Amino acid sequence: MVFITQLVYLTDGQAEVFEQFEALAIPLIAQYNGRLLLRIRPLPDSIIEASTEIPYEIHLVTFESESDFEHFKRDEQRKQFLHLKEQSIRSAILIRGTQV
Repeated sequence: MVFITQLVYLTDGQAEVFEQFEALAIPLIAQYNGRLLLRIRPLPDSIIEASTEIPYEIHLVTFESESDFEHFKRDEQRKQFLHLKEQSIRSAILIRGTQV
């Protein structure tokens, strides 16, 4: 099992476009043996300490295998709306992990 944590930073004024992308992308996760475990939008008063920019959202997703995650990223339906992701996300940090 592989865990993917993603810190998402949006382009100013693109939250609505990002929501459109998420509405299309999140349902596809399950088709590739994945599950969205957490989707968090951190609020300033929930931050205890930070030495970096606070992301717009934090996602924690799990897939049965690295191969499942790679297939999800190459999904043809997902590719049709990647322009929404590219328009709305300024940058993202992706962290891979495993359960110990």
